[in-house]
Amino acid sequence: MTSFSTLLSVHLISIALSVGLLTLRFWLRYQKHPQAFARWTRIVPPVVDTLLLLSGIALMAKAHILPFSGQAQWLTEKLFGVIIYIVLGFIALDYRRMHSQQARIIAFPLALVVLYIIIKLATTKVPLLG
Repeated sequence: MTSFSTLLSVHLISIALSVGLLTLRFWLRYQKHPQAFARWTRIVPPVVDTLLLLSGIALMAKAHILPFSGQAQWLTEKLFGVIIYIVLGFIALDYRRMHSQQARIIAFPLALVVLYIIIKLATTKVPLLG
């Protein structure tokens, strides 16, 4: 297995874990389950998300593809999508109760829609806006 394929595997596994953890944490929070506030929910997701970020940066470096360049408009759109996904995830989980229950319930499926767009951009490498 090449280093690129190893990085890609780590990245894909990190994506699956990150989305799974977001979904689990949202469900626990929605059900008002005590595990929603367990210590592991504050430790594991950031570790997985950091691994996801680092593997993404390593893949960009290995492939010599830079966002904000003419050759990688899709990557620029993907990065903006990731930022939107993160914001929607924060709203959906909202541990500080700054947003209403209705806003959290709307933010979660919107985050999943944005995730679908991110995956579509990554697999097709065809920009939506370009």
